[in-house]
Amino acid sequence: MKEFKVIDYRDTRSGFGDALLELGKTNPGVVALCADLTGSLKMNAFAEAFPDRFFQVGIAEANMMGIAAGLTIGGYIPFTGTFANFSTARVYDQIRQSIAYSEKNVKICASHAGLTLGEDGASHQTLEDIGMMKMLPGMTVINPCDYNQTRQATLAVAEHHGPVYLRFGRPKVPNFIPSDFEFTIGKALQLRQGSDVSIFATGHLVWHALEAQKMLTEKGISAEVINIHTIKPLDEETILESVQKTGCVVTAEEHEKNGGLGDSIAQLLAEKYPVPVEYVAVDDRFGQSGKPDELLGFYGLDAPNIVSAAGRAIARK
Repeated sequence: MKEFKVIDYRDTRSGFGDALLELGKTNPGVVALCADLTGSLKMNAFAEAFPDRFFQVGIAEANMMGIAAGLTIGGYIPFTGTFANFSTARVYDQIRQSIAYSEKNVKICASHAGLTLGEDGASHQTLEDIGMMKMLPGMTVINPCDYNQTRQATLAVAEHHGPVYLRFGRPKVPNFIPSDFEFTIGKALQLRQGSDVSIFATGHLVWHALEAQKMLTEKGISAEVINIHTIKPLDEETILESVQKTGCVVTAEEHEKNGGLGDSIAQLLAEKYPVPVEYVAVDDRFGQSGKPDELLGFYGLDAPNIVSAAGRAIARK
């Protein structure tokens, strides 16, 4: 298979911002709304290029969701932008009632997700958002891994009809998915083939999973690495095909253990193919202030911890 190497280091939020500008040029139905964080969401270029299609609502996230829902009635495709914590927990009622229940074609775009927000600390480091959003009927949940995949995902959700939660981050991270790789909503991306353990990773932890795979190879362990960029709908076929070959699983995510990717995969396997599952996720804790890489290590979300989880999963076969 292709050897994935670091192309450069870029923040995933810039992948969103660059794609939003592209959409502005190609799709006149695309409009954007922001809750006083235009620079942080990298929406400046869209706002400058299309001032009549950009709405700065201020620190009024609930109002932003209501406006976005209303704009869909006129045939527009609204992209809302704010931090992940404010895109979900602060406005969950509005999303549930006005967007999900009403089946509105709103794209909820959430930056600064997870621990890698860094120094802003626990009040901003949402670790519950994937669980909250995937439980809403009809909501598509996407968590891309790098700049290129975030750009591809943003372009894809504009073509998808229905509410979408698109999650991305603040720090510069390895950009390693080739820009010409096809992105398909609901279709996982196999990055490494293996026979001893399946590692299913999402978001920033995909790169850490690839690093873990190299470390496991040195130990004589063959690990399969699959990028689950779409958490809902889950690519059940790819997951089951991998697990039937390896017989055990590690899930890796920058999210709470409860309600995240790991729970989605464990539920699938409990119903269709029970095997040992080890979680690499935050275990019922809030975040704290710190540098992104230090926080990932402190909470056990890095490559060495994925290696350890793989060892535990294999021992349980």
